[in-house]
Amino acid sequence: MPVAERNIASSHPLLERLADARQKSDALFSLVQEQFLYERPIPERHRIVFYIGHLEAFDWNLLNESIARVESTHPEFDRLFAFGIDPAGDGLPTDVPSDWPTLEAVRAYVSNIRSALDQHLEKAMLEKAMINPEAAGRDGFPLATLLNVAVEHRLMHVETLAYMLHQLPSTMKINPTSHQRNLRDVSGIAIEPDTVAVPAGVVTLGLPRNSSDFGSDNVFGWDNEFEANTQEVLGFTIDKYKVTNGQYLEFMAAGGYEKPMFWTDEDWEWKSSNGMNHPAFWRKEDDRWYYTTMFDQVPLPLDWPVYLSQAEASAYANWAGKCLPTEAEWQHAAYGTREGNERPFPWGDQAADSPSAKNLGNFDLRNWDPTPVNAFPEGQSAFGVHDMMGNGWEWTSSVFAPFPGFKPFSFYEGYSANFFDGKHFVMKGGSARTAACMLRRSFRNWFQAHYQYVYAGFRCVSR
Repeated sequence: MPVAERNIASSHPLLERLADARQKSDALFSLVQEQFLYERPIPERHRIVFYIGHLEAFDWNLLNESIARVESTHPEFDRLFAFGIDPAGDGLPTDVPSDWPTLEAVRAYVSNIRSALDQHLEKAMLEKAMINPEAAGRDGFPLATLLNVAVEHRLMHVETLAYMLHQLPSTMKINPTSHQRNLRDVSGIAIEPDTVAVPAGVVTLGLPRNSSDFGSDNVFGWDNEFEANTQEVLGFTIDKYKVTNGQYLEFMAAGGYEKPMFWTDEDWEWKSSNGMNHPAFWRKEDDRWYYTTMFDQVPLPLDWPVYLSQAEASAYANWAGKCLPTEAEWQHAAYGTREGNERPFPWGDQAADSPSAKNLGNFDLRNWDPTPVNAFPEGQSAFGVHDMMGNGWEWTSSVFAPFPGFKPFSFYEGYSANFFDGKHFVMKGGSARTAACMLRRSFRNWFQAHYQYVYAGFRCVSR
């Protein structure tokens, strides 16, 4: 996929961000050799070609009604590429490559959609949104909100597509010249575990809908981030670092995958029926463990965070005699202070997209792989908990559920509500492939407990 041209004039920050997000998604697709764009690296997901069309179909279906209201040139593709979460139905998808349009047709669709939207976006932002923001949006939402949705939706896929491409054999990918492994990040040196005592406190979850800035360019949140609410948290002890590959090896050596006492009945059935006996990113050759990175395979780095499913994380916590933190406990350990106030970021006020933020954590698409869990001491929280922002999402024990006062986005009603099913669990923090704009304190991610492919680790708590 050719890298996007910046067709949108850059007189407005949101339009510049959209152009930048397009470049990032196009660059990601360009990592796949063209003949393999019809592969399906993860059985439960669509083929790669679907996502090339999906990002533009989403933008068209979201924005056309607000800024252009012109007739689509390809309504069939608008429907075909509309939904990008999971293929419909309970079983695995059965489509074959020939069921999908040609790459030429998909790329023409992408180009036409961008041109059609870009003709109207600049005018809409300048002539309508700046004069009367409420009149420039959709269903009572200002155009700035819709553009934030378009930008973050695309950047979410830039991250989740990395999970997918990670599972694609390296022979099908093009290793970018910018990818040069830093050997210090593959030390194989085990981290000495430690814990931090976090005092009781009051935790703020979510965003206030009545903020005077809500709907502006600077304040955005998805529907599940509202309404802001507070919770009291009792004191607890939390791991200073994410659980590492080295620590997880100890769980495996202790027979963690062979002893049902550490697993729920449902998780044990899932593990057993799939023949699982190690994390999905690990490989064993000649009695030695290796880690599969995006572009190569390296001896298992003992000081990197282990990436795994929520079910596997819970089993480890049970083996260790501990628990996964709740969403509120994780939030308090990351953003709370001994004085009682809360920080915008674990390290303080410095924005995650500032030039010096590279010293604070492994995030904002700077790296393809994890780093040692103690690599960014400057990014620790007020309580001294390390690596809470970036380097892998962190599983919690909290089922993904609405906050009091939740209202679904009328223009995207299923974004959150479709997953309030008791099967998805909240993840907090971020990974190396999480864009800075989604590293806000209120952001909530979620996946099913048995999904192994996400860049997610964990840490444990004792109460």
